[in-house]
Amino acid sequence: MSREQQAVALARKAFETGRSKPLEYRIYQLKSLQRLFIERQQDVSDAIKKDLNKSEVGTQLYETLGLEGEISLAIRKLKDWAAPRPVEKNLLTISDTVYIQPEPLGVVLIIGAWNYPWAVTIQPLIGAIAAGNAAVVKPSEVCVHTAKVMEELLPLYIDKELYPVVTGGVPETQELLRQRFDHIFYTGNSMVGKVIMEAAAKNLTPVTLELGGKSPCYIDKDCDITVACRRVAWGKYTNCGQTCIAPDYILCEPSIQNRVIEEVKKAIKEFYTDDPKTCPDYGRIINQRHFKRIMAMLEDSTIAVGGENDESDCYIAPTVLQDVKPEAKVMQEEIFGPLLPILSIGSLDEAIKFVNKREKPLALYVFSQDNKVINKMRDETSSGGLLANDCLVHYSVSSLPFGGVGNSGMGCYHGKFSFDQLSHLRACLIKQLKMEGVNSMRYPPHTAKKLGWARFFILKTVDLGWLGRMALLAIMVVAVAVVLQVITAMSRKQVSFSSTSCYFKLL
Repeated sequence: MSREQQAVALARKAFETGRSKPLEYRIYQLKSLQRLFIERQQDVSDAIKKDLNKSEVGTQLYETLGLEGEISLAIRKLKDWAAPRPVEKNLLTISDTVYIQPEPLGVVLIIGAWNYPWAVTIQPLIGAIAAGNAAVVKPSEVCVHTAKVMEELLPLYIDKELYPVVTGGVPETQELLRQRFDHIFYTGNSMVGKVIMEAAAKNLTPVTLELGGKSPCYIDKDCDITVACRRVAWGKYTNCGQTCIAPDYILCEPSIQNRVIEEVKKAIKEFYTDDPKTCPDYGRIINQRHFKRIMAMLEDSTIAVGGENDESDCYIAPTVLQDVKPEAKVMQEEIFGPLLPILSIGSLDEAIKFVNKREKPLALYVFSQDNKVINKMRDETSSGGLLANDCLVHYSVSSLPFGGVGNSGMGCYHGKFSFDQLSHLRACLIKQLKMEGVNSMRYPPHTAKKLGWARFFILKTVDLGWLGRMALLAIMVVAVAVVLQVITAMSRKQVSFSSTSCYFKLL
């Protein structure tokens, strides 16, 4: 049995003991995970520094701070999330107990990404733990040092049988995908997403795919261009552009292109000094393969700002490209690096057409002081998320679902959405063995009268408070008794006149 098979079997066996289901155990695991980020922050930061050149403060700001918040939210809200959820009833089920009961799916496979290796790997794990599942954690092998630290630390803080960590590259991931899971959660690119989905289909395993794509950024000529460009520059060059929701390219009218270039240039200097290479807050490309991929995108575009690079250090300066054509190399795939193309468009309508001709993006950004412009962009396009007058920050709002649409992914997570995504929302109806008479309308022989009553009882929904339900229930008892008498009388094939006479005499 391979290491991957052993990990899955161990997680399955641990889940079958039932110990992941009690809320107290889930909360204990979440609190233990929270301690990891308090007690071992230095180990986490040191590894990410080696992998992506993130500073310690940057690691906390973009990686672990959000995780601490998610864990705190899950601990605080878990009792509510896991509780039965009452639903609206029709008249036929007014006396029944009808609700949704969240239950664990089973064993979840979480395949993380390398750009934010803790954030995008542990966030779904928080949801998996909260929902009562077991989970096999597969960190990205591209972040070598972080994967090693994750493999060492997680078993020290959380149940190592329920939540085993499997490291390795493509062969190990392929072996994991040959195993049967109850859900697969993958963060990465759409090409690998298709491979994940194909493997999952063999066992009819549901998937959550957090992918990416080219997230457009439209800048209206009448907005505060200085503020807009500062926020775009922050969103683009954070983590050296290796962010799935980074603004991929700018759409603006030709009249403001030069101003946009100048303002982005000022913001780069403000954030990263005159020499970003020496700035502790500016990262590096993850490896030389990605360095070469990004540099190849520059071949047929004009550099307006930046362009400096050093392959030995995996360094590419914050770069702006001007007058970029739609057919340019930099526009053919998600950049995932510090290149910011600017494309000229004649109007808002033209920008909307440009966006709609391409795959649906993970995020869509619009900068404007006019709500009509924002609403038009929202109403006439489709994207995983839409953010007006800022970048990235919607990711930090736990009450918003984070996920893609179409080519940018399926499913969503964060906060309660993570819990629901990794739970089975089980439909429950609890009926008593009483009031059998009301069921006569559904039993054969079927008649037009029975259908009429059925239409009334089934199509009338009720959503009342406790007192309202009790009052209606009392009325319903009387109504059911009357209906029962009518239906019973209609169903009789023969009624003896003498019997009827005796009946009336008794009255």
